[in-house]
Amino acid sequence: MKTISAGKKKYLDQLTNENGVIGALAIDQRGALKKMIGNYKEATTDDVIKFKELVSQQLTPYASAILLDPEYGLPAAEVRDAECGLLLAYEKTGYDATTPGRLPDVLNVWSVRRLKEAGADACKFLLYYDVDEPEEINEQKRAYMERIGSECTAEGIPFFLEIVSYDAEIADATSQEYAQVKPRKVIGAMQEFSQERYQVDVLKVEVPVNMNFVEGFGETVCYTQAEAAAYFKEQSDATELPFIFLSAGVSAELFQETLRFAKQSGSTFNGVLCGRATWANGVEPFVKESEEKAIAWLSEQGKQNIIELNEVLKETATSVYTKA
Repeated sequence: MKTISAGKKKYLDQLTNENGVIGALAIDQRGALKKMIGNYKEATTDDVIKFKELVSQQLTPYASAILLDPEYGLPAAEVRDAECGLLLAYEKTGYDATTPGRLPDVLNVWSVRRLKEAGADACKFLLYYDVDEPEEINEQKRAYMERIGSECTAEGIPFFLEIVSYDAEIADATSQEYAQVKPRKVIGAMQEFSQERYQVDVLKVEVPVNMNFVEGFGETVCYTQAEAAAYFKEQSDATELPFIFLSAGVSAELFQETLRFAKQSGSTFNGVLCGRATWANGVEPFVKESEEKAIAWLSEQGKQNIIELNEVLKETATSVYTKA
């Protein structure tokens, strides 16, 4: 069991609900959100900032915390519900595709101290990690995470590490080929960054299988339900840290079913940081119609998505304080 300092616990309290579960909303997307808006028109900076504000205004009354980026998201942080905690992202969006290894990089004019001064209750960093990449690449990533962990500990705020797995040899992470190797990639990365040297407080991770290839969930079967359940249990047992699931852009319905499946499989996950599954379908009315139409969608369907997710979390998630 990891012990968390009293100072960090005070901040973690701001990010959890009354049951000690993290039911957080993620809208730190930058490149991805621009692409979503770009399906309808050329995305401007104002578009990105305004959409984040609308999501924050309409949905934070139902979330324990919101994850934003300091580049476009600070106005949205200002209009969030008073009871809603704030995580701020520290990484640059995307990665340099011209260099092998999807190497991590922090925002140039930010530090953990500056994120804290901007009101963050925690620092989030997204790391792309392939357990099978050459050691010279992964050693750089491990050292980088040690630096961020030390920064967070120095400032006394929690370090949320988001790990997105991949295979350098498989271009399509949604493919059956990747689905076959995904459990080992996800679980191996979790084991690595659960080590004390990284000073991670909460892991934000993918589910260990692609649910579209689980028997009964998709047309093509890569894992039986028993095999998938075993991977969920193995993932849960792989770390003593609190861990939360990311939605990875799947539908709200599939994400909710996934959480129920995780619980049934014996996973003791501690909440979610759910992004596109909650708000993605609000982009179209925002761009094609008006702010008012986007507000209407968010206040109805977006609100319903997050309330339904909260109900599922009551049935399925475990308090972070059973681990932290």
